[in-house]
Amino acid sequence: MDLNLKDKVAFVTGGGQGVGRRICLDLATEGVRVAVNDLFAERADAVVAEIEAAGGRAFAAVADITSEAGVHAAIAASREALGDIDILVNNAGVPVERREKGGAAPLFLDTTTEGWARIIDLNLFGMMHCCKAVLPGMKARRHGKIINIMSEAGRAGEARLAVYSGAKAAMLGFAKAIAQEHGRDCINVNVIALGAVSHEGIAEGALHPSATPETNERLGKMLKAYPIARGLQRLARPEDVSGMVCLLASDRAAYITGQSIGISGGLVMI
Repeated sequence: MDLNLKDKVAFVTGGGQGVGRRICLDLATEGVRVAVNDLFAERADAVVAEIEAAGGRAFAAVADITSEAGVHAAIAASREALGDIDILVNNAGVPVERREKGGAAPLFLDTTTEGWARIIDLNLFGMMHCCKAVLPGMKARRHGKIINIMSEAGRAGEARLAVYSGAKAAMLGFAKAIAQEHGRDCINVNVIALGAVSHEGIAEGALHPSATPETNERLGKMLKAYPIARGLQRLARPEDVSGMVCLLASDRAAYITGQSIGISGGLVMI
């Protein structure tokens, strides 16, 4: 299927590893010029190098998206390097703090306001900063695609992840509102909800790509929560997500907006 994405320009937050990296690589394969945003320059540079080695065009847009000024500077630099932003993928997110490696996250009453701020600043304010920076240009050109990557915790709620669930739910509510405000401008806004994803950015444990149900007891237990994982005997991988991002970024999805699509193996069925 030709998605007709050649020479479009995408800005992908958290693009330096994991799901974000795969989104950047697959968009580039479709001919998209990709601004790879990450807090860490070495990560962004590495993904840019991968894309350029494969013949694509990319730019390392290093910025802390919790800074409104930083976001606007990164978007301006990306526009100068690659052109106007057609596609925004809000992928950056902060992991939930665990009491100890592999242990449970604390109950809400045991959390601190400092911890809340860290989660909300990145997952919610960071996403809003990016939207505010690209929407004027999309509106002027009457074309744009915004895709938020959230967690199924935001659609269903999850004990011990109250603030995280709330921030992710806010991403969905925000996306629906912006989809309504800017439908008249031909701007599509959608959300992809994820469960656990195994990727190279995780050092060890059940989510490391090398883990199997035979070698990791916790992974074996996790697979039982995902209907399709029981058959596939694996968790989601970045490439399970990136294909949907490419589709939603294309005009093949011109009539899809304000929707949440679960790529979580049936963990949540809505």
